[in-house]
Amino acid sequence: MRKKPGRSSKNTWPENNLSLIRKLTTTGLGACISVFLSAQNLLPADGYLIINAGPGDPVYTTYTAAPARSSLYDDKGYTMIYDEFSSPLTYGSEHGGRFFTVWEINSVVVSRVGDFHVKPFIKATFPDMALMEYEPWPGISAEEIFFVYNSNCAVVDCHLKNNTPNTHEINIYPVLEDADSLYVIGFDSTSNSYCFNHYETKKRLISNLSDKYPYPDHFYNLFSAGFPIYSYGAYQGNREDLYNAIKTDFYIENRSDSLNMADSSDAGFIALHGKYILQPGATIHYRYCRLRQSRDKEPERLGKILEDAKSLSIQPFIDENVRLFSNIPLIDFSDPADKMVYLSAFNLARGCFLPAEGQTTHNYYVFSREPLWGWGHGHQVLHESLSMLAYAYLDPVSAQNSQRVYMEQQSEDGLIAYRHGPRGPQTYPHKEMPTTSAPFYSWINLEIYNVSHDREFLADAYESGTRYARWLINNRDTDHDGTFEWGPYGIIENVRDWYNAVFQVSKERYLDIDKEDISDELECLDLSLMMVKEMRSLAAMATALDLREESEEWESKANKLARLINERMWDDASGFYYSVDKTDHSFYFMTRDLKRQEIIGFLPLWTQVADSTRAVRLVQTLTDPGKFWRKYGVPTLAADDEWYSPYVDYCCKWNGPVWLLWDYMVYEGLRNYGYDSLAEELAVNLLGAVKVQLSRNHRFPESYSPDNEVLNCPPNYIWDSIIARLMIRMNSD
Repeated sequence: MRKKPGRSSKNTWPENNLSLIRKLTTTGLGACISVFLSAQNLLPADGYLIINAGPGDPVYTTYTAAPARSSLYDDKGYTMIYDEFSSPLTYGSEHGGRFFTVWEINSVVVSRVGDFHVKPFIKATFPDMALMEYEPWPGISAEEIFFVYNSNCAVVDCHLKNNTPNTHEINIYPVLEDADSLYVIGFDSTSNSYCFNHYETKKRLISNLSDKYPYPDHFYNLFSAGFPIYSYGAYQGNREDLYNAIKTDFYIENRSDSLNMADSSDAGFIALHGKYILQPGATIHYRYCRLRQSRDKEPERLGKILEDAKSLSIQPFIDENVRLFSNIPLIDFSDPADKMVYLSAFNLARGCFLPAEGQTTHNYYVFSREPLWGWGHGHQVLHESLSMLAYAYLDPVSAQNSQRVYMEQQSEDGLIAYRHGPRGPQTYPHKEMPTTSAPFYSWINLEIYNVSHDREFLADAYESGTRYARWLINNRDTDHDGTFEWGPYGIIENVRDWYNAVFQVSKERYLDIDKEDISDELECLDLSLMMVKEMRSLAAMATALDLREESEEWESKANKLARLINERMWDDASGFYYSVDKTDHSFYFMTRDLKRQEIIGFLPLWTQVADSTRAVRLVQTLTDPGKFWRKYGVPTLAADDEWYSPYVDYCCKWNGPVWLLWDYMVYEGLRNYGYDSLAEELAVNLLGAVKVQLSRNHRFPESYSPDNEVLNCPPNYIWDSIIARLMIRMNSD
């Protein structure tokens, strides 16, 4: 008996099986009728999007539905595994199971990618689909599209052509396995669909989202063939039992060419079966669909989605993606792998977007849609919105609308809360004060405008940014001395939210934020520099809007703040910038030495606060291999600090791991002062870190090790899409 998490699946689904099957499926569904265009002819107007990614190439392979066909709470994305030779070509998700095709060709089972005559390669990849080619058997070519049609439905569409002079007997077995607590409730022969239920624990959400918001945990499912069914089966056990069921074990007596035709049971896997005779030069076309939705929604809805999915033509959706990508700069990369990373970064960003719903009238993003986890599903945060610096090149209107989420939910007093989205502003009050986020707001808006040239957006962004800057001046400089302190919950406001060498100063693995966080006791270097950038961004926006006096006022404020930073936060002995004590502006807080060399010490280059003499000293420290100049980028803490760790063994670590967004600011700082060759070297190192992870696991991790290649942290973070912006800058004058 297969062990299942949570409650017994049999006791979870009390409905009458026949009644539920009738609701889940729609009568009259025939075989799919879409027209498949071969990959060679797929993108005639834009060959730039052809990548031909083979095994081990650096390409992102997680797919989610386009924003217009997506919803927040009932959403499911999928990761494709195409280059693990011991496994099938697989599409899967956490908790929702995996699905794939097993072949039997001339009585020989081809079940693993390693057995394919020609291994799968990706012709083109978009946020919601992958276009594949391979040969499961010599002379038999497959052209396969995996397409996430909407939040509830994924489609596998394949053309199989016989390029040999021989006739072949071919059995195909679409299989779904390992969905948590999978329970088959029946097979509907009219729609060729297995109907089943499964359960996904809310523990996957990690945070309080599972308690407050309607994330489902029990689901209706359909696994449906768009081709004539020869047999079907449901089995307990594992993948090896599946292969036995498809008669790979030659010691089984009384072998049958039919699966077990089981209608109702707990199951480890279910399979559909199509049987074909493939003549020389002939082609067979098959499609199958995997659908799921919350049990809180009407079952009939899933049947309608299935009807659409079986009859739709995929070509218009391909054309839609081609139009989307027509906006990006077409960089002529000398290394094809660089283009794979570049396009993958845009896929990551777009794949995190969802349509307007709830308390927002604009599209918005989550950090990650697959895998779905709580903190990463908690709506927009300003530091994550730095990804808009890249995304604006793909879809500037969507990037603007994402920023408008902040505008429409901004408080009357100007506050932009820590999070914004369909659940509204989330301020995380701490010590009776609201929490904001790192103020990159006006810089982001200005950079988006520089791509979109939308003056209406610029005017709205300037008005909103002005109000936010004034709120920060009034609420994050509480002693009115001109430099800034994070709020009481500064450990998340400042972004560097765990293993922060200055704010927490502890070698314990698990820290009590309330007790350890001293951020509001310091005049903080990072926030003060961010305020310089905000003020100068507002000055540039005012200039573009012909508001000369306001531009001069913001520039004057920025210059005054820059002068105070240089007076208070520069230590000439070590040649570095640090936060200082709020009371006496010393480099000590009680007994704590605040002179810990963090990545924020290089942000004066980004904001152009440092003079040329100090810039030289900063660059000397930056390029010291014993401190910051490491193999895969600039770490968040100097390597000679006692608390430095190069190991990414946990989420949210800021005592060594590389975070691409912060390294991007270091890159811009180097260019500001004419250190172009060093900026190029840093960019190459960062690109190398990304390539390693995309080649190995085809995901974008939250952070990277400066020294190592093995990581354990949350995957598929939207802000890693900044690598596309870095690559654009690398290839600009």
